[in-house]
Amino acid sequence: MAIIIAEFCQNHKGDRKLLGEMIAAAHANGADYAKIQTIFSADLTKRERFENGVTLPDGTVKTIKRPYQPEYDRLHPMDLTMDDYAWFVEECNRVGIKPLTTIFSRHRVEEMAKLGWKDVKVASYDCASLPMIEDLAARFDHLFISTGSTYDWEIARTAQALKDHSFSFLHCITIYPTPLHELHLRRMNWLRGFTPSVGFSDHTSVAQDGSKAALAALAMGAEIVERHFTILPSSETKDGPVSMNPAQLKELTDFAKLPIHERLARARQSMPEFDKMLGQEQRPLSPTELLNRDYYRGRFAAHVPLWNWEEGNSTKLKV
Repeated sequence: MAIIIAEFCQNHKGDRKLLGEMIAAAHANGADYAKIQTIFSADLTKRERFENGVTLPDGTVKTIKRPYQPEYDRLHPMDLTMDDYAWFVEECNRVGIKPLTTIFSRHRVEEMAKLGWKDVKVASYDCASLPMIEDLAARFDHLFISTGSTYDWEIARTAQALKDHSFSFLHCITIYPTPLHELHLRRMNWLRGFTPSVGFSDHTSVAQDGSKAALAALAMGAEIVERHFTILPSSETKDGPVSMNPAQLKELTDFAKLPIHERLARARQSMPEFDKMLGQEQRPLSPTELLNRDYYRGRFAAHVPLWNWEEGNSTKLKV
């Protein structure tokens, strides 16, 4: 049966009570992992070129506009403390669901690893960050690594670096939300050339497309599916529009239990869009993905010595 990761992102709003209710709901509806993000607003980096962005006279966007202060003001109320993260691990273990987190800042790896997580998630924008991945591989049993906005040669290099460690690659498209025709689910076949453990991280619009993308990925044989999850109305959080509710999570986990041939038959029968979701195994990154790569790679911790991607610091993983 495929592994289902319920990604809480900031849908918990920094509220431990709400976080506990989310853990219980994710477990009750069949998720294997409850995942939060290790984000501290103090790590957000102010970079001048994103304060106003850059748009050419013909309307072409060269650098997105994402000013520091509004982003800090949005993130800060949702900060969790180290005690909250420790409680999250303990509560997941108590309830019976595996705890998982994405660590975005390399200098946070050591303190987070001490809290007892077995596995860890690597965001797309750090798929090529070998020093960060080196630190994570030394401290966690298994790495789930998203590959969106990453060049093919970077993915190959990371796979080579992790050849003696347990890891999974998750295909994803870093367009928020992702249109169905941009999914390119066939790319999972290409990722299987590096690891037999391959999955999909879904950023499609739940309001518009429901669970189609995640179900199609399972029909294509995904061993892991990650999907944003909320128990609040979708309008109450920034990630709400791309987050499934408990009923949709139950639909996904029930579908994941079916034999692969039955998943494929049901998907083809119920989804007229199925074939257009398949796309290509290899393709250039779209302009939107490149813009997002430019912004998010360095969003956190670029102002401290432990840059996630500073290859000169990499000593253990040889490629």
